[in-house]
Amino acid sequence: MNAKLDSTASARPVTRQTYDQVLVPTYAPASMVPVRAAGLELWDQEGKRYLDFTSGIAVTSLGHCNPALVEALTAQLNTLWHIGNGYTNEPVLRLALALTETTFAERAFFCNSGAEANEAAFKLARKYAHAKFGPAKSRIVSCLNSFHGRTLFTVSVGGQSKYTEGFEPLPPAIDHIPYNDIEAARAAIGDDVCAVVVEPIQGEGGVLPADPAYLKALRELCDQTGALLIFDEVQCGMGRTGELFAYMGYGVTPDILTAAKALGNGYPIGAMLTTEALAATLAVGSHGTTYGGNPLATTVALKVLEIINTPAFLARVKEAGAKLEAMLNGVIKDYPQVLSKVRGSGLLLGLVVADGYAGRAKDIQKAAEGQGLMLLIAGMDVVRLAPALIVTDEQIEEAGRLLRAALDEVVKAA
Repeated sequence: MNAKLDSTASARPVTRQTYDQVLVPTYAPASMVPVRAAGLELWDQEGKRYLDFTSGIAVTSLGHCNPALVEALTAQLNTLWHIGNGYTNEPVLRLALALTETTFAERAFFCNSGAEANEAAFKLARKYAHAKFGPAKSRIVSCLNSFHGRTLFTVSVGGQSKYTEGFEPLPPAIDHIPYNDIEAARAAIGDDVCAVVVEPIQGEGGVLPADPAYLKALRELCDQTGALLIFDEVQCGMGRTGELFAYMGYGVTPDILTAAKALGNGYPIGAMLTTEALAATLAVGSHGTTYGGNPLATTVALKVLEIINTPAFLARVKEAGAKLEAMLNGVIKDYPQVLSKVRGSGLLLGLVVADGYAGRAKDIQKAAEGQGLMLLIAGMDVVRLAPALIVTDEQIEEAGRLLRAALDEVVKAA
């Protein structure tokens, strides 16, 4: 018996310092430890209340502990958890039907995260090109400052070198071009390219929306060269922009779309959506995942989809996004020395810091947390806001008051 095993470990008190003692230091979490939440409200170990405008990085889009999701998951917990992919199950079939009925896709592959969804997309693109054109057509073109996951393949496709340093040698035949640069795309996308991957809104790269003309140009270039167009909608999909998926608002249809984050509202699930012709490339045994498409995850995801994908819900997201943007523009007007502009779409917005405060987005985030407002950053020069899609007008107003108080602190400390 392991002498270190303590049957009372689950009852021992833990603090933020426990993280530094027992976890691999891949993150630098905040000093407070959340213990419970409901909707957009969250409480830490000390009982302090916070207004959450992060949604766990655009994940809990229907709010924490959403009653409809709790009910659906609880029913499934008492029915069937896991059986492995030697069998199928009813929840995964229902979710696949719902997604293919509401998108361009005809086939779905389910996994556990956005990184896995992108891994599947990149593998599908390579395998399809090899089968149809031969192994010479294998190059993948991505964008600088993009983010597509943390596996070695996906982090290499992502356009941020800070995430690949020390992990070399990296997978070959991957090139990066400037975002929203049509001429750079024309120069890079040749007959040896098997896939072009792009985020309709760059999230981690600074909350940058794609120009409609840029996405249309990528579609045309892919059609001309036989490359597949992949949209990474892990962060901007599932209603975040006011459309079920962002591609619908752009009028540009990809060959492959990846989703995760809000798809499970915090229950881990990812999805790769594609056409029947492309899906046929991945024959039995060519790809897989033990937990992907399990009954628990797909039950939650189906309920999330049913709630979000209604005209009234999506219209409210657009309305709330406009009100949040108006509030932020008012803050910018009053603090022009700190903030310069707001950008993004729907309820995924970024506040760009002014030149005089360059590199200090994290300071603003920490000051806001001190006031009881949880925010994100997207690089060192952008404060990111991604509240739950159910955010109320009153919560938007409260966020404005707390943000102003935080900025007062930042200005005073300057």
